[in-house]
Amino acid sequence: METRKLYRSRTDKMIAGVCGGLGIYLGIDPTLIRLAFVLLLLFGIGSGLLAYIVMLLIIPAEPQVADIPIVAPRDTANTES
Repeated sequence: METRKLYRSRTDKMIAGVCGGLGIYLGIDPTLIRLAFVLLLLFGIGSGLLAYIVMLLIIPAEPQVADIPIVAPRDTANTES
C-alpha cells in the first residue's frame, strides 16, 4: 500500500497552495475545494478563513525537485585495478 502525504502545492496555487494540495491528496478538482472555502467564509461566519489559516500553518510545502537527493548508481563495469 502506497503512503500518501498531504502537502501544500507549489504549482496549483492561488494564495498558498492549501486547496491545490488538498485537491491532489483527495483526487478532486481544487476549484471545488476553493469554492467550499469561499462558502464557509461567507456562510460559516469566517470559519473557512480560520480553517485555511490553520492548514496553512500545519501542512508543509511540497518538496522541490532540488530538495530530493538523487543517488546515481555506481558504474562497476569500467573500474580499473
